[in-house]
Amino acid sequence: MISDFKRFLIGRPMKTNELAAEKLSKVKALAVLSSDALSSVAYGTEQILLVLITVGAAALWYSIPISIAVVGLLTILILSYRQTIFAYTTGGGAYIVAKDNLGTTTGLVAGGSLLVDYILTVAVSTSASTDAITSAFPALHEHRVLVALLMIFIVTLLNLRGITESATILMYPVYFFVVAILALIIGGVYQWIAGNVHTPSPEYGAVVPGITLFLLLRAFSSGCSALTGVEAVSNAIPNFREPAPKNAALTLITMGLILGIMFMGISLLAYAYGIAPSPKETVVSQIASTVFGRGIVYYFIQAVTALILFLAANTAFAAFPLLAFMLSKDRFMPNMFMVRGDRLGFSNGIIFLAILSGILIIAFQGETENLIPLYALGVFIPFTLSQAGMMKRWITKKPPGWLTPFLINTLGMLTTLTICLIFLLTKFTQVWSIFIFLPIVIFIFRKINRHYRDLADELRLDVETDKPEPKGSVIVIPVAGISQVVKNTISYAQSLTDDIVAVYVGFSDEDMKKMEEKWAQWNPGVRLIVLRSHYRSIIRPLFKFIDTVEWKKAETDHVTVMIPQFITKRWWHNLLHNQTSLLIRAYLFARQDVKIATVPYRLKK
Repeated sequence: MISDFKRFLIGRPMKTNELAAEKLSKVKALAVLSSDALSSVAYGTEQILLVLITVGAAALWYSIPISIAVVGLLTILILSYRQTIFAYTTGGGAYIVAKDNLGTTTGLVAGGSLLVDYILTVAVSTSASTDAITSAFPALHEHRVLVALLMIFIVTLLNLRGITESATILMYPVYFFVVAILALIIGGVYQWIAGNVHTPSPEYGAVVPGITLFLLLRAFSSGCSALTGVEAVSNAIPNFREPAPKNAALTLITMGLILGIMFMGISLLAYAYGIAPSPKETVVSQIASTVFGRGIVYYFIQAVTALILFLAANTAFAAFPLLAFMLSKDRFMPNMFMVRGDRLGFSNGIIFLAILSGILIIAFQGETENLIPLYALGVFIPFTLSQAGMMKRWITKKPPGWLTPFLINTLGMLTTLTICLIFLLTKFTQVWSIFIFLPIVIFIFRKINRHYRDLADELRLDVETDKPEPKGSVIVIPVAGISQVVKNTISYAQSLTDDIVAVYVGFSDEDMKKMEEKWAQWNPGVRLIVLRSHYRSIIRPLFKFIDTVEWKKAETDHVTVMIPQFITKRWWHNLLHNQTSLLIRAYLFARQDVKIATVPYRLKK
């Protein structure tokens, strides 16, 4: 029944040779991998305005030059990551570039930052989507945590069904959002040109008392949250159809163009319409209601905005499992992240991401605005390390025409490094925790890697000299009585060796005597040892006996404890029986020289 339900949720298992069919076309890849970046249009301008409004509405005109600077930075990043795509065609983005050129530790800093950022992406995007829904339907505000968790569950389920199927479903809302925002921009510009805008906008270029360079830098760093997700395409090159690098590069440029136009358009409309940030209504909602009124077009824009913010999490679900796979392949994360699921996706990475982001939503009660600076810094650290790694690559290899890409990456590195410093200076109270959890993440990576290396050293053998050592075998069978289960176990043991001993632990003289008499009457051809337990414990006397056998036989024989166990027909029948066999097995796992075997007997009733 469980298997049927699983098939219903995620579909039939797919063969490994169907993996090629799971590759993405440019149209689908743009939807899957750009949803995070494109969704930032819904809150990027608002983050700038939230900082500027602290010194008054007159300061809101600064959002225009700040937005232009953000678009300029976007251009630099697109050009830089385009070079990364062609230089590292296997994907991995900042982690692979930094590890390859700047060393393992630097690569782990980049990889750890991105992993944490993807978790924050899911939490922030689902919370922002909830904000868009509650702006249109205020009655749902009290249930924002439940709504956000439901969104995470849905996007998790879609990704577990496979990247191609999820892309087919999710591409429509992404393109609906692009059409809706472009329609909003065109409609807003038309209304403005027609003179239908009656709300006064702040005077452009006016001197505003209290404005400082620090405040402007803080507003700029807030606006840079619109650039999160730009790196996702370079991380996910293996998901593209061939020629993968060329298709990935074209997708990246297309994403940059769409993002730049929409972000700048929303910023211009917010200024032209005199929009100020409100805790009860998003900036996009205010623009849409002003341009179209609260009719069907407004609700369509709000619906697709909520959807794109919800689907922004899908970028993380596409990129996190791939990055976790690469870290796992390098032995810095558990091997389970290398395993493909029934639908050929890295299911463990998908589920792990969903659980951690859900915990964040619950911990912050859906109010994740304070995570946005940390979320943005988590991207700009890998941005900086990736650009620095590419600079090192160009200097070291010096391929023909290397100077131009070197200068692009240098400009990108200096710009993103500046953004990181601005974040640290202007939002330290919100991003200080990165200095705690990032070292912890790297420490965990190192401990995992050390474990795998120690394990490899211990298990490695010399094929020339290390040969199996033949030994005899002695089997100890713990018995609780005479039954079909014990008969089944003894029969199997007798097929392996003649050196078999059954052990019975009794709590009273009467029990011990009765067992000896029954055993002698049954006479299965196996010697019975009867032990007395003064404290009603089977484990202690049994293990003392096993210790004695091991001390006498370990050098010449393999000592095996063969445990009889019956398997009930119904799962709930297990609750009606003592699980002594499980307890014995759990204790024996810690023993170095004792082998454990369980012989099942399946009940029919």
